[in-house]
Amino acid sequence: MKRVLVTGAGGFIGHHLVSYLKKKRYWVRGADLKRPEYEPSAADDFALLDLRRWEDCLKATDGIDEVYALAADMGGMGYISAHHAEILRNNSLINIHTLDAARRNGAKRYLYTSSACVYPEYRQNDANVTALKESDAYPAQPQDAYGWEKLVTERLCTHYREDFGLETRIVRFHNIFGPLGTWDGGREKAPAALCRKVSVAKRSGNHEIEIWGDGEQTRSFCYIDDCVEGIHQLMRSDHNEPLNLGQDRLVTVNELADMIATVAGVKITMKHVAGPQGVRGRNSDNTRLREVLQWEPQISLEEGLKHTYLWIDRQVRAAELGGASESLKKLSSGGRRASA
Repeated sequence: MKRVLVTGAGGFIGHHLVSYLKKKRYWVRGADLKRPEYEPSAADDFALLDLRRWEDCLKATDGIDEVYALAADMGGMGYISAHHAEILRNNSLINIHTLDAARRNGAKRYLYTSSACVYPEYRQNDANVTALKESDAYPAQPQDAYGWEKLVTERLCTHYREDFGLETRIVRFHNIFGPLGTWDGGREKAPAALCRKVSVAKRSGNHEIEIWGDGEQTRSFCYIDDCVEGIHQLMRSDHNEPLNLGQDRLVTVNELADMIATVAGVKITMKHVAGPQGVRGRNSDNTRLREVLQWEPQISLEEGLKHTYLWIDRQVRAAELGGASESLKKLSSGGRRASA
């Protein structure tokens, strides 16, 4: 049985990937600062480790054949646009230490999860953006520290393959979404944030939701089940250059909000407010993906949003019930103190 490590296994994509690999009959170790928040991990071994530390990376990669490197300090646009130094420091430490520890411990393959954030700002200034090919990453000009860190680590993986013989694979994610991910607190991505806002609006009766900017910024969105399938197929392939993984259907944020409202069965009003928006437009060119893997994402945006909204709506409902329960406890406690 092949022994694999998934770093960032307490996070959204990492948690789903662990479950997928277990179904494929791998022995899986998960490593993260925290366990998954919404359900137990399927990992054979879950190690609570700080992968910014060299010693912890050695522990994580001990006895491992293949590494899926997903650990990262990241979040939605609001987070990555306001924490440049932390993101660049933390992720650089995680990536350098994990990659070198995997080499030292004799791992044979290493998949690094990069991001569409590596693409230059000058190619993404128009909402009707030309889909981004892998070669478009250079000349380099990522928007944020998050994108620079991803691009530099791609180069590091390439050189570790060339100099040390570690078989590295590099995947560039384009806006992955789905259930069991962060949906509030500031680190959530646009689909989860909009699902939460629509759910709250429907339940409160106030159907107005806030959208950052004019809502005409464009993106493509890929459902989590397609993401983990693509990751595994790339790891098993012989392709060692960066590869896009995402849908190639471009939609505006306004359109995304309307699609979620349709799933929820509610008519919303959008209030456009100031807020970080990222690049004006971004889409994935999947030409190379289809050529390399003879495959591309299969799950429609509508189907993915349905699964995601229903899950987030349950979380919102549970949070409301939990808040009401806490309020009752406080009232009850206050009443007892008053009568004592």
